[in-house]
Amino acid sequence: MKQSNLFTKTRKEAPKDEESTNAKLLIRAGYINKEMAGVYSYLPLGLRVLEKISDIIREEMDAIGGSEIHMTTLQEKEIWEKTNRWDDEVVDNWFKTNLKSGGELGLAFTHEEPLTHIMKNYIQSYRDLPVFPYQIQVKFRNELRAKSGIMRGREFLMKDMYSFTKSAEETDAFHLEAQKAYMNIFDRVGIGERTFLTVSNGASFSKYSHEFQTISDAGEDVIHLSRERNIAVNADDYGPEILKDFDLEGIEFEEVKSVEVGDIYKLGTKYSDALGLSYTDEDGTTHPVDMGSYGIGIGRLMGTVVEVLSDEKGIVWPESIAPFQVHLLSLGEDEAAEKVYATLTQKGIEVLFDDRDISAGAKFADSELIGIPYRVVVSANTEKEEKIEVKKRTEEDERLISVEELISQL
Repeated sequence: MKQSNLFTKTRKEAPKDEESTNAKLLIRAGYINKEMAGVYSYLPLGLRVLEKISDIIREEMDAIGGSEIHMTTLQEKEIWEKTNRWDDEVVDNWFKTNLKSGGELGLAFTHEEPLTHIMKNYIQSYRDLPVFPYQIQVKFRNELRAKSGIMRGREFLMKDMYSFTKSAEETDAFHLEAQKAYMNIFDRVGIGERTFLTVSNGASFSKYSHEFQTISDAGEDVIHLSRERNIAVNADDYGPEILKDFDLEGIEFEEVKSVEVGDIYKLGTKYSDALGLSYTDEDGTTHPVDMGSYGIGIGRLMGTVVEVLSDEKGIVWPESIAPFQVHLLSLGEDEAAEKVYATLTQKGIEVLFDDRDISAGAKFADSELIGIPYRVVVSANTEKEEKIEVKKRTEEDERLISVEELISQL
């Protein structure tokens, strides 16, 4: 893509009411536009990152047997009343609206109830189980105070998977597979070394559940972390019982701030009992379907990557989710740069080509802010050497190499 065709522009300052580092940098670099508190539009660069994260998640969910679906956001009151989650006294972050023809609808904040209702059409026998549907879809939550940029929005993109199995033992086995898949995701987006499986209270579903927490000063949570055992405990749940249950007694823990980037819950038969989802076994006996829930906020994950990997110059994207692989800068040598652009593009390398008529200093500053992994400069000096100047965003030094060498590296 030529940067002259990109309608977005970088900004020296973020909106004064924006508190979070992720939103400040993403707004300044032209990835997102703030519409109101907790509501952001994803612009061309931001959408490319969001889609790359989504594709990584799809690959990992498909690898453990997931089947992608897309469900409606509009929710019928009657289904949610069966589990007592329509009541605002029980769930306090609903967005609700009225139909002109009469009746009340909700905008989904999660999808356990409606998907359980759908599965009644497709699960009758033990032969129909297990199944693992998932979706990547917009959710709405009426947050009291949205102050963490795209890490906590009122409208946000989420991957939610649900397991439907014959027993708690089957759910346990899939739970372990999901844990591995989640860690693969966090490794692939560049924050695996900072992300830890965290034990927390399971609320009404099970005694304990698992979160995935990334160490960050921007975090809203506090965890007790054992690097030795590669596990953490949510600070609210840190006590003798959980240490005993998970064989953590005597282990040294440090207290750190963190961001929750994913969670997995064993739901048991709470929803299948309430909504009448059951199956018959080989003997014709009827049983409720056992369930689990597995969520990752995709914008939240994107914002976390920005928070933990950015530096004083701007965003630093991992190669796996960067909007482009190469940021090509022409410093007065447009014809030569056009040739490099064509060569790289023909080889399938994603290039953002800064062909704008602005100063070299402005181009360098924008490149650091935007954070694409490789900066390639074409100038009179590089032309003289019949080379290009290449610098990785994570490194200080430039190198003069041939275009062929760069293609080989990428």
